[in-house]
Parts: sequence; C-alpha cells; structure tokens
Amino acid sequence: MKAAPQLATDQAASTGHLSGTDAPTGHPQGVRATARIHATYNGRTTTLPQLHSDGPFHLRRMRSDKNTAKVGIIGAMSAPLGGDRLTIDITAGNRAALEVTTAAATLALRGPTTAPAHYDVRLTVGEHTSLRWLPQPLISAAGSNLRQTYTVELAATSRLLLREEQLLGRANEEPGHLVSRLLIHRAGKPLLDQQTAYGDPEPGWDGPAVLHGHRAVGQLLLVNPEMNTPREPVLLRQGSRDGCAVLTPLASGPALLATALAPTSSALRELLDEALAYALHR
Repeated sequence: MKAAPQLATDQAASTGHLSGTDAPTGHPQGVRATARIHATYNGRTTTLPQLHSDGPFHLRRMRSDKNTAKVGIIGAMSAPLGGDRLTIDITAGNRAALEVTTAAATLALRGPTTAPAHYDVRLTVGEHTSLRWLPQPLISAAGSNLRQTYTVELAATSRLLLREEQLLGRANEEPGHLVSRLLIHRAGKPLLDQQTAYGDPEPGWDGPAVLHGHRAVGQLLLVNPEMNTPREPVLLRQGSRDGCAVLTPLASGPALLATALAPTSSALRELLDEALAYALHR
C-alpha cells in the first residue's frame, strides 16, 4: 500500500539515531551492547552517577529543567540490524526526576542475518520518583525483523510517562516484521502486559479490524498515584481521517493507556499529545 505523502516528509529527517542505509552491514552475528543510566537524588537535585555508553548508544547529559535530570541518546552506528541484541537499562532511584529522549528516530533495517534483532528497554523507578521516557519514533523498514520489549518496574509511589511511536515502513514501502511488548509491574504486581505485531507474516495486521490502512501507531502510558482517572474509556477524534485514539484506564493502578492510529507521524504525535493533555487536565 502506498504510504501517505506526509509520511515521506516526516521520515526524510530520520537519519540520526540508530539509522543507516539499506545495505546489510554490521557484524555477521550481530552487535551485543548494553547502555546504562543511573539517576539519584542527593537531597537538592537529581544527579547522574552513571552514564555508560555502549555499541550504538552514546549517552549525553542535557541541560537540566529545575530538579529534573535529562539524558539524550545519540546513535553512533546503524542499528538495530538483524541479529543485534541491544539493551538500554535505566534506573531512577528514590525521589529522583529523570527524562530520557533520543536525538532522532530509530531505524530498524535488515542485517547480514535473517535472525531478528532484539531491542530491550528496562526501566526501574523508585519511590516518589518521576521518569519520562520520550524517544523519537521507531521506523520498521522493509526487510527488517525486530523484537522490541519494554520491561518496567515501578514502586507504589512512582510516576511514569512512557511514549512509544512506530512508523510501519518508509515512504512507498511495506514495513518489516515488528513485534513489540509492554510489560509493566507496579509494587510487584502486573499493571500491563501487552504485545502488538505488524508486518508479514502476521495475519490480518493491516485489515479494518487492526490498522485499517494506517501506518503510524503509538501508545502513551501515564502512571501517577495522584491522578484522577476516568472510569470508562474515552475516544478521541472518532471517525477522523487524521486518525483516532482511545484513552483507557488500567484496572490495577492509577494509570491511563492511550493507543492511537494515524496516517503520518506528525498526526500521531498530535493525537498522543491530545490524549496526554486530556489526562492531565480533566
């Protein structure tokens, strides 16, 4: 299916973080790398005693916002490619405030092997701690094969904002095979365990009951013990050609999950921002 023209514009700039060409480069068995971020609160502000860059992940301190420490992840090589096993491990200690983002989109490409690439994000959030994970989109390019997993451990008083955006194929191409899982625990109990899968050989992934031709999909998870959550799901822009979203309260905690579909990455970001604004100001 032909991608929307705006998608080509949105993706043209996606050549920074973890990006590359279509040529199958890299180690034949794939790259193994684990980057680590550790944030602590020293009684006055949040500090970063550990920033460990590895493989394609170059970690950079950014200018702090009040008491919140910020880290940017910059791509140092093309990844993830087939066979890669990449991990980002982030720990925010008690009373810390941390925000992590990426410099540009992540581009999943085919590699020197047909084995899937694995991209794991592990988040551990302490008591009275705030963590914002706000990366740029993940692009599933034709021929790629990626397994992405988020594993999140929250304390009872943790606050989390997690955004996940996926673009299925670049302009005028079919996507690769993308499987993404969100596994969230709060105070040792399951809060969310959800898996999505797109691209060949998944059955019906592009049908009217799933994406209905859209190529930008995303989720936004907000966890806050002080949040006033709605009792029923809320639909945003139902029937709109520019996509739609649903904001759903989770049964096991003070949490809201927004799930959105859109024809372009910019429309998807607008939907997720609208869902966040609704959740924060209702």
